[in-house]
Amino acid sequence: MADDYPSVDRVMGGPAGWISIAFPTILFLYFLGLLPEIAQGPQVYGFDWVPSLGVQLSVLLDGLSMTFALLITGIGAAVTLYSARYLGDHPDYPRFVSYLLMFMVGMLGLVLADNLIMLFVFWEITTIASYLLIGFNADSAASRRSALQALLVTGTGGLILLAGLIVLGTVAGTSQLSQIVTMGDMIRAHPWYLGILLLFLAGAFTKSAQVPFHFWLPNAMAAPTPVSAYLHSATMVKAGVFLMARMNPALGGTDAWFWILTLFGGVTAVFASVMALRQTDIKQVLAYTTLMALGTLTMFIGAGTHYAIVAAMLFLVVHSLYKAALFLMIGIVDHATGTRDAGVLGGLSKAMPLTGLAAALAAISMAGIPPMIGFIGKEFMYKAGMGLDGFGAFWVTAMAFAASVLMFAVGGIVALKPFRGDLRPTPTTPHEGPWAMLAGPLVLGALSLIFGLLPGVLGHYLVGPATHAVFGEVREVHLYLWGGINMALILSLLTFLAGWLVYRRHQAIRDRLAAFEARSPIDFDAGWDRLLDGFKAFAAWQTNLIQTGSLQRYMAVMFATFVVMVGGSYLIKGAFQGVPGLSAEGVHPIQWTVLGLIVAGAILTVWTHSRMTAIAGMGASGIGVSLIFIMFSAPDVAITQLLVEVLVVVLVSVVMLRLPYLPRRSKTRFRTGHAVIAGGAGLVTTFLLMSVMATDFDRRLTSFFEAASYPEAHGRNIVNVILVDFRALDTFGEITVVAIAAIAAFALLRGATRRKPEEES
Repeated sequence: MADDYPSVDRVMGGPAGWISIAFPTILFLYFLGLLPEIAQGPQVYGFDWVPSLGVQLSVLLDGLSMTFALLITGIGAAVTLYSARYLGDHPDYPRFVSYLLMFMVGMLGLVLADNLIMLFVFWEITTIASYLLIGFNADSAASRRSALQALLVTGTGGLILLAGLIVLGTVAGTSQLSQIVTMGDMIRAHPWYLGILLLFLAGAFTKSAQVPFHFWLPNAMAAPTPVSAYLHSATMVKAGVFLMARMNPALGGTDAWFWILTLFGGVTAVFASVMALRQTDIKQVLAYTTLMALGTLTMFIGAGTHYAIVAAMLFLVVHSLYKAALFLMIGIVDHATGTRDAGVLGGLSKAMPLTGLAAALAAISMAGIPPMIGFIGKEFMYKAGMGLDGFGAFWVTAMAFAASVLMFAVGGIVALKPFRGDLRPTPTTPHEGPWAMLAGPLVLGALSLIFGLLPGVLGHYLVGPATHAVFGEVREVHLYLWGGINMALILSLLTFLAGWLVYRRHQAIRDRLAAFEARSPIDFDAGWDRLLDGFKAFAAWQTNLIQTGSLQRYMAVMFATFVVMVGGSYLIKGAFQGVPGLSAEGVHPIQWTVLGLIVAGAILTVWTHSRMTAIAGMGASGIGVSLIFIMFSAPDVAITQLLVEVLVVVLVSVVMLRLPYLPRRSKTRFRTGHAVIAGGAGLVTTFLLMSVMATDFDRRLTSFFEAASYPEAHGRNIVNVILVDFRALDTFGEITVVAIAAIAAFALLRGATRRKPEEES
């Protein structure tokens, strides 16, 4: 039997493989050891990060963050072990490992963050890491497109979230989440509450792929299977869910929170479940079931009651376990058979019994059949839905029922149909996967069974503390496998019946959905392409309009903008009325002489036809300015100005001898538009300076530099100390820019030839 898996010697002994496995495993064991302590109450650890801004690098360990941390590291260990055999012989496997571990660190930092800025930094790390992972197969156009789509959608949401974080921090007066979640009443009563809520939900909905931002997630299936398993079960797509859960004590409990989350979450859950039936690629089927889970979690977090939060936290664990197992199982099937087409696969249990067992355990939990933990999760969802009031109860219960029915059918499509019946021909002869790839799905499937039989353990250590964190207060949580004969159980039995009927008719339903989709004018993915094409067309039009290649036009636009914006602001605010008048009283004749030199140089510059003469005129004006500095006791600035003017005149004159001949674009001697812009800029600048001089002088910075220059920087020349010490990085940046510009100018001049001598007058 052919074995298309890489050998142990080539993979498992490699440093990248072993490091990738050891890192999440050690972290998982560490967090597991903290469970008893965190079950007693949250803990905050940290230190000052940017003390001047009041920003701390701190972590918040509570039930919610610990639940996510254990899922991230535990499933991460299974995924990295799986990847070592799945991709271990790939030439870029070390690069893949670095991306995966960066992704893991980003998610851990996000869920453990107790600081708004820290949360955003790690939020964006997950965005970048997912872009790199989805586009890992860079030779594939589909991978590149999907990666860019995920980056743009989630990155845009991240920028919107940043605005929400800043506004929330301003309202709360702190950036510490552990303090913000205790200020719920004050934040909800603030006039900016609705704006903060919408900004946060925009970030959460794009990250967790709620309708209408859902289209990027199924396309992310272009990533390698281990990435899909990790991304869908425990990491990036759950980041938005985590954010909503974390902010529930501060932002939840309002009508806006309830209806936005329950409506968007319910629509996403049912829409995704229907679309899952439409797919034939099992990996795509699982992608849409992830959307269903994300919608369900959003809906129950929005519902906000005790049972709703318990149901959300329980389903968070349920989904992570079965989804990771199913994705990893699909990777084994794909490797072993060469296909993921549900219409082709069948009878695999004979050749792949352990893979079939892992698939069965995960799919039974997904379908919500006892005694799996998925059954308990479904019971609590029904109980939570029926516990709401009015239309909310009907909506949440109906959406949960519809999604559960379709998930039952999808479980049969994913795990029952490919393994039952007679073995069908496939591109590759089916064979069982290696232990490194089977270990993860089997362990995760077994945990779904163990937690179903022992729900109290899960409730005490994970679901209970997580529920406390989401509520912001201690709530009693009791999970049970058998709750007696009640309405939730009746709905579960109806779910099984309806789900079985849908599974039996899924082929006909799929055909009808395909026909409907072909006629439907709504295509979110194609709409995204049209949106990007529109942006590109707009960018091209804007570039052609603005980037004309004329330096003269660029400068005219810049100065005209200055005149309009600053001068317009002066007019609107009536600031011209506060400008003091001009008086020649007390002006010394020498000062009039210097002023005459400056004016004469300016007139010569604008009047002459010779560029060399214009440069000399500008130099004369600059020398006049340096004389003003001397008269007002600033000799160091005057020397600097004088040296700059002399060097500019000399160097530009020499350089112009090397420049190619450029014919004048216009023979017009006087340009009215340029004169208006120049005059306007001069007047606005004059009034601006006069306004500044008329205000009281603020000596705070002056006093600080006077007092600190010698004791802190050991320099008596305050200007030099400011430039070299207090603004050292700024000065270094300026020097770097000048050096780069000089090198670029030298390179251009070396290649320049003067085709025709320029006439000078």
